Amino acid sequence: MSGDNYHFGDSVNMYGGTHNTGMVKNAAPTAMDPELRSAIEALTAQLRDLRAQVPPLSAQTIDESLPVLAPDAVVQPQARTSALMAVAGVAATAGALGVPIVEAVNGILQLLGAR
Repeated sequence: MSGDNYHFGDSVNMYGGTHNTGMVKNAAPTAMDPELRSAIEALTAQLRDLRAQVPPLSAQTIDESLPVLAPDAVVQPQARTSALMAVAGVAATAGALGVPIVEAVNGILQLLGAR
């Protein structure tokens, strides 16, 4: 079978142009593990409750993190991990109210393989 070409994966051909910086990948997101989805949904509910009991700056951090933490959010893993760390920091400053949230964040980080 000489002359047959088989290719699997991405193929990029560039002819001329300027400022070529990369390629767009439009891959469908993979389904989230049900255990991880459940843990994130529980965490976001806890964060909404905590939000009403923290200072405005901490509430803003929670507000900025919630869209990134949403189970259906299409975000880079680093962005989700950063958001988890941010809300864990807010929870740590909330005393006893934040303890379950810190524990939930640690559990999610383990499920993500970040711990």
